[in-house]
This record gives sequence, C-alpha cells and structure tokens, in this order.
Amino acid sequence: MPKYSDILSSFKSQETLSPIIWNDVKTDNPVLKPHIRKALLLIAEEFVNFLDVDFFIDDITFTGSLANFNWSEFSDIDLHVLVDFTQFDENDREMYKELFSLKKTLFNSTHNISVKGYEVELYAQDITESHFSTGVYSVMFDRWIAPPEKEKFNVDKGLLLTKVESWMNKIDEVLNETKQEELDDALKIIDDFKDKLKRYRSAGLEKGGEYSYENLTFKFLRRNGYIQKLFDFKNQLIDKRLSLESEEVE
Repeated sequence: MPKYSDILSSFKSQETLSPIIWNDVKTDNPVLKPHIRKALLLIAEEFVNFLDVDFFIDDITFTGSLANFNWSEFSDIDLHVLVDFTQFDENDREMYKELFSLKKTLFNSTHNISVKGYEVELYAQDITESHFSTGVYSVMFDRWIAPPEKEKFNVDKGLLLTKVESWMNKIDEVLNETKQEELDDALKIIDDFKDKLKRYRSAGLEKGGEYSYENLTFKFLRRNGYIQKLFDFKNQLIDKRLSLESEEVE
C-alpha cells in the first residue's frame, strides 16, 4: 500500500502533459502518440466486442489525469466508449445501461491491460452524462474535445487528510454494520454508500473541478486501497453467505 506521503505528493500540477503518452507536450496543441492511439483503439475494440451488442459508437475518448496536468505515478488511462442510448428502443434503454455497466465491471476486473505502465480502465459512457474534466481527447478522431487547462493550486494537506480519514472511518463503519445483516440488506447498505461516495465526488467535480477536495479525497481513497476494500468486502460477503460451510444432517 502506498505511503500517505507518496499519495499526498502526487497531488500537484505538472509542467506538461506526460511525454510518455503525448507528443508536442511543450506546445499549445499536444497530440496523442500514434502508437498509443493505435493501442487504445484496439483495446476499445476488444471492449466493444465484449459488450456483444450491436450499436453505433459516437466516439472513443481518453480522459482523466493522464489527459491533464495532474498526472502522476498513480494515474490510469480512462478510456470511454460514448453511446447514445436513444438508438435503443425506449423500453429497453435501462436494460442496456444496466448490461453495459455490469459488463464494464466484469471486463475491468478480469483484464489487466496497461499502456506504458498505466492501467487502462474502460467505461461505456452515455453521451448525455455530465463530464466535468477539462482534459478530454477523442481517440477516434485524434483531436481535443476539451483541452486541458493548467491551473495553479496548493493542497492543504491537513484539510485533505481530515476529509480522507473521515471517509475511511465511514467505510469501516459500513463494513462493520453489514457483518450482522442479512445478505440483501447488507448489499443494499454497501451499494447505497457507494452511491453516496460517487455523489460526493461528482458534486466536487461540478463545483471545483479536478482539484476540488471532494475529487482529491476520492482519488486518495482509491490510491490507498480503501475503495477497493469496499468492493472486496462486498464480494467476500456474497461468497461467505452463499457458501456451505459444513454438511447439513438431514
């Protein structure tokens, strides 16, 4: 697990975009390196094949910190396949959204794909979904949709750690609370909490962008393993509750 000091030091603005991923990083129009773009298109194609649904792809985009100035050793490549869900029958749209969400989770959990040492995370994004990042690059059309903006910011490390520790305590409380609950109730508690954390981050992104304390708190929790702890506990809970520990005497 990374040290707190290493995570805190990663929250800074770099002078340029990552020269490993981008060409012309010292100009006003850096572009994705051709071999990186080719690799990302192939990865997206594999993901689309895995979805196993016939649909029109509006775009394939690269976003997140590696498409911005706040990249670090902890960054990953957020690769989004943009989908207009109105192309599906109105009665089937929610079903397709649920299917794509489940398959996204399954694809990311069963694959370990990296580009230049950075993990690639796939996501099927509804074109109507709000996205607040200033760094969004069209891999399909090889151009910026929302160019990154360099910002000066200073992190109040004490304030950030206070927020992080508060959420860590909340996660631990949720995990302890669900141990004695029935399986369905426990899963609902965990899912509700995950939604609460997601809304917390989204509100921060909408209000303050990439450098909001809400977003930095979420990134810290992801980098110190606490978000994964939440996901792992849910899976362990399901496995334990569904496993037969000993042979029943009839």
